Amino acid sequence: MVDLNGTLLAQIINFLILTGILALLAYKPLLRILEGRQKFIAERLETSERDKMQAEQLKKEYEQQLAAAHTEAQRLVAETINFAEQAKEQILAETRAANAKLLQTALAEIAAERAGAMARLKDEVVNLSLLTATKIIDRKLDAAVNAELVNETITKPAEPKSGNLPC
Repeated sequence: MVDLNGTLLAQIINFLILTGILALLAYKPLLRILEGRQKFIAERLETSERDKMQAEQLKKEYEQQLAAAHTEAQRLVAETINFAEQAKEQILAETRAANAKLLQTALAEIAAERAGAMARLKDEVVNLSLLTATKIIDRKLDAAVNAELVNETITKPAEPKSGNLPC
């Protein structure tokens, strides 16, 4: 069994006094330090959670802005393509109008040139007819003389060229 002697009793009393002193001097400050540490860790966790929520919110905002920028870029590209198509159509219409105007001008010039050429040809035919008639009146006509006059009028006229057309 256990023998209770004075030493054991002194050790028990010393232990109780030491425990009381440690409880008064060391235990409460250690608890305060642990509570402070616990509060610090809890605050850090809250801050970390808040920062995480803010980061997620910023990420969502960034993604929304990126999507909006992408949509805006697509809209601008579509507008640019539409503007280019309209400009192309306008240029084509202006070119077609200019070509039609040039064609009308060219056709008018051709018609004027043709009318002038027809008038000159008519004058030349009249001159040749008058020349032939003059030669016929000057000579007595028979078949041989008629053939000779026609041949002579065609190949070499008696007078220098009359009119503007070469014979």
